[in-house]
Parts: sequence; structure tokens; C-alpha cells
Amino acid sequence: MSGDANEIKAARAHAVGPVTVITSKPDGQRYWNELWEGRELLGMMVWRDMVVRYKQTAMGIGWALLRPLATMLVFSLVFGNIANLPSNGAPYALMVFAGLLPWLFFSAALSDGSNSVVGNANLVSKVYFPRLIIPLSSVLVGLADFLLAMTVYLVMSFVYGMPPGLNALFLPLFLLQLCFLILGSSLWVAALSVWYRDYRHLLPVVLQLGVYLSPVGFASSVVPEKWRLLYALNPMVGIIDGFRWTLLGDAQGLRPIEVLVSVIVTTLILWTGLRFFRGSEHRFSDAL
Repeated sequence: MSGDANEIKAARAHAVGPVTVITSKPDGQRYWNELWEGRELLGMMVWRDMVVRYKQTAMGIGWALLRPLATMLVFSLVFGNIANLPSNGAPYALMVFAGLLPWLFFSAALSDGSNSVVGNANLVSKVYFPRLIIPLSSVLVGLADFLLAMTVYLVMSFVYGMPPGLNALFLPLFLLQLCFLILGSSLWVAALSVWYRDYRHLLPVVLQLGVYLSPVGFASSVVPEKWRLLYALNPMVGIIDGFRWTLLGDAQGLRPIEVLVSVIVTTLILWTGLRFFRGSEHRFSDAL
């Protein structure tokens, strides 16, 4: 370590202009400065992924609208008409759509983010930049699709005569928590996938189960009271209930303790994900 420090000092002493030193593990402040300086690269990667996603498709961005609409119709038919589950005073289609908004964002962005490092192997192995930019770009691409689906929801809410009220002012807070959860989960899976490609096969199974273990097609009120706190350990429970509360009003019965549990779990996933990803990224090029 002292030898590296001496070499850095010597390089700076003989340099005419500014010196940029690249190390395998940059210190915290330098790393975040480099991440900010790479914002143009982040923007280019987001634009590239958005263009590639809908390139040579007949419907283009229409696929971002068709998926939530089709899923909403199926869930409304199965859970609303056949199972006749309660919707807490809201039209069942709107209740389902309000739950699908965060879930589809989560599942799509996590799927893209989990394979982001492996999918950019040529870039990772040849050019230095903060690798955190790669999974972060997947979150922002998914956010663009979310905003399109949100537009469809707003149109539907006016058609049903239930536009969002003042509770909608809290929607950005739950959206921010959702982005943090996606980023933290993506960092874990993206880093692990570099060494163990099994995760690309395991993740779709987990997401398929997760849609039924989260209150996407039904309200959390159907869960027995004795299991509610344990159920809230799934961070998507607090987020989905928060979305419904902000979009559909107080009748959805948001529970502060469940939201607090969701925030704590999300914070833990994000913090450990950042530490694990940053501790592993200097070895990505060797593994890829």
C-alpha cells in the first residue's frame, strides 16, 4: 500500500497538468465523484438500452402499455370476478392496476439489472468507469416504462371517476423507495451473476412466485391479521400498499408499521448491495 502511495506522489510531482489515478479500489469520496463525472455515460447507456428494447418492433413503446393492461385484465377476471376478492371500495381494475405499476417496474428493471454486468462484458473488461453505472441505467430505463404505464392509469382513473387526490403528493416517496429496492436487489444479483450464471435462471422463478406472494392482484386485507407483520417483511408489500393508498385514497387502509418494516428491509438491501457490489467490482473483468 505504501509503495502505491509513493508511486502516486511521484507521478503527481512530475506531471504538468492534472493527474487521474485509477486504482482497483478507489476511496469512497473519489468513487462517488467519478460516478457523478460519468453521468453522461449513464445517459448514453439509458438511451442505448431504450432504443434497443423497442428496435424493430411493430408496436414500439406500445409494449410498455400493453403488458400492464393485459395483466390487469387477467388479474381482474381471476381475483375479482371468479374469486370475488374485496377491493376496499375501489373498482377492482383500478386496484389491480395500482398494484401492477410498482410490481412491473420492479420485475422488469430487476431482470434487466441482474444481467447488466454480464451483458456489458466487453465494456467492463476494456474501459474503466464506476461499474455502478451499469445497474443504475437499468433502473432508469425501467422508470421510463413506469411513467408510460402511469399515464395509462391516470386516464383510467378519470374514466372510472376516481382520480388521485391529495394522497398522491406522497407517491414520489414510495417511488423513490421502490427505485432503491430495485437498485439494491440488482446490485446483489448482478454481482453474483458474474461468477454464478445460475442466477439468470433462478430469478424468473423467484419473480414468478413473488407476484403471488405480493398483494398485486389482491388487497393486503385478505391476509389474516396474525400473519400481517410477517407478510410485511416482503418490502413490496409496503410499497404496493403505499401506491394504492396514494392513488386510491384512505379506503385502502395503509398501515404505518408495515411501511416502516418495508423501509427498513429496503434500506438493508440497498446498503448491503452497495457494499457487496463495490467490494466485488474490481474483480469483474477477471471473471468475465
